[in-house]
Amino acid sequence: MDRLIYTAMSGAKHAFLQQAGVAQNLANASTNGYRAMEHKFRAVPIQGEGAPTRAFVVDASIANVFDQGAMMATGRPLDVAVQGAGWVTVETPEGGEAYTRAGNLQVNANGQLQTAGGLNVMGDGGPISIPPDNRISIAPDGTISVVPLFGTPNNVNAVGRIKLVNPPENELERGGDGLFRLKSGQPATVDEKVRLAPETLEGSNVNPVDAMVNMISLARQFEMQIKMLQTADANARQADQVLSMN
Repeated sequence: MDRLIYTAMSGAKHAFLQQAGVAQNLANASTNGYRAMEHKFRAVPIQGEGAPTRAFVVDASIANVFDQGAMMATGRPLDVAVQGAGWVTVETPEGGEAYTRAGNLQVNANGQLQTAGGLNVMGDGGPISIPPDNRISIAPDGTISVVPLFGTPNNVNAVGRIKLVNPPENELERGGDGLFRLKSGQPATVDEKVRLAPETLEGSNVNPVDAMVNMISLARQFEMQIKMLQTADANARQADQVLSMN
């Protein structure tokens, strides 16, 4: 009886936790550059004397899905999307580096190029500053050029280059802020092969239909595990009644 309880209890717990992960994916189905998460479960036998037949269901790992999302042309000069593998480097509030695929950039009041979340976009030599009263264009290699709105219109100046990196996916980990970092804590090196699509945004790689189907399936799995616990409880009560009659 207790073997059934162990399996059903841990299965219900982790089905509930997986529902939370799928709900997070659904909540970010329209977030630019978002990468979906997948929970992977496995059965682990209980170690110890007297419990060789019991097993727990455990959340073995949380895998990140790095498939590319849909590309959407916007016509906005500050919108960029990474084509294929690669990342845009940003500066964290602590002064370190992190990596994102969200390319809806902006220029703040101090002229610094930032993400929509207010993080500075890193260039080859640090954060990128944009001079005022200039029209901005971003090349596929990340080079940022400006043309003065006043004076000589053909005076094109390069003010920086976005740091584009492409570290191995198995060396990346997702932080609580949704940004990716190297597990080693070291900054990634520039990859000259990474290219941007100007005036384009990459959408989330979450498939809302698949996520909804998965959510329904998990809800049914959770109900099944609870039903198993209730069945185990009913069986135990009936067994107690039989023993008391004897």
